[in-house]
Amino acid sequence: MWGLRRWGLTALGLRGVGIGWRRELAHFIDRWQGLGFVEVLAEHLSPTGPLPEPLVRLRERGVPVVLHAVSLGLGSAEPPEPRRLDGLARLSERLGAVCVSEHLAFVRAGGLESGHLLPVQRSEEALEVLTENIRLAEAALPVPLALENVASLFEWPDAAFHEADLLRGVLAHTQASLLLDVANLHAQVLNHGTDADAVLAAVPRERLAYVHVAGGIQRGGLYHDTHAHPLPEGPLALLERLAARLGPVPVMLERDDRFPPEAELAAELTWMEQALERGIARHAEAKHARAHPHTEPSTTPGGARNPAPPATRDGAHPHAEPTTKLGGARSTEPHATRDGAHPHTEPTTKLSGATLGREFIPEDRERHS
Repeated sequence: MWGLRRWGLTALGLRGVGIGWRRELAHFIDRWQGLGFVEVLAEHLSPTGPLPEPLVRLRERGVPVVLHAVSLGLGSAEPPEPRRLDGLARLSERLGAVCVSEHLAFVRAGGLESGHLLPVQRSEEALEVLTENIRLAEAALPVPLALENVASLFEWPDAAFHEADLLRGVLAHTQASLLLDVANLHAQVLNHGTDADAVLAAVPRERLAYVHVAGGIQRGGLYHDTHAHPLPEGPLALLERLAARLGPVPVMLERDDRFPPEAELAAELTWMEQALERGIARHAEAKHARAHPHTEPSTTPGGARNPAPPATRDGAHPHAEPTTKLGGARSTEPHATRDGAHPHTEPTTKLSGATLGREFIPEDRERHS
């Protein structure tokens, strides 16, 4: 079985499974030999100061780096500030970043900072301002720009079109690619009834940069995309559905707080890989069926049919036992708890093994004994 790091070539040449680089995770990431790519928060680095040594080592290993920003405010009425664009341009060149990614959101108005990524009003006027700001950013950056859909706790009234139409409009009027956050999409489905299928259908493979997956929690009647809780079922099901539509896609895990033990982090990455594998299998079967409409569905290399698992009432596919053993032992599939989160279970594939091409160098036992 080849590793997922070989899969998923899209708009920017990224592939495989990656992770958001955080100082708290640097040791874990440093030992991940099958790492597909890392995403680095621009606001955590100085445009002119020294880069963290672990990031320098990743660059020397040839690991692709994405520079991720949260403060441009492309959806604001004002154009993006030149000093912020200049800082991103400097950092992207120093990191050798394949792209800069930002959010389809606004974060300030009239000199006041919101402190949150606020949704863009879905109107023709707002779309015109948004796309003009995006074009200004594209012209100022030395690398391509990727744009991320956001999760919101409210929506502006009197929307002229749906979220899928917003994404189509942005892609039609700019050269940017799309960073699809399926965790944010999951939040939008739960909080606002967003049509997930319409959003997934709005993503052309040639304009997809990469995919975000993250955990969250249901609280106060709303789903919060926290990046600090275990992965729930919903984002994994959406990842599977996306891969079933497009085939292999590059995907990464975001974790910003409440960093779990390494074994639990490895388990979440395994769940992502398994969701990808199921989606890719469905994509291959659908492609085979279109090419050979009068033949039996394609089979696995071992000769056994490998159909997609049956859909549940909400359209998500339950985590069935995988047909592929990981690292010589059958992996444990997650089970959702009442709040939709997977309990932190000990994965059967340890950090010293390999999981679909993701290998970890074992630590010095004495250091942590």
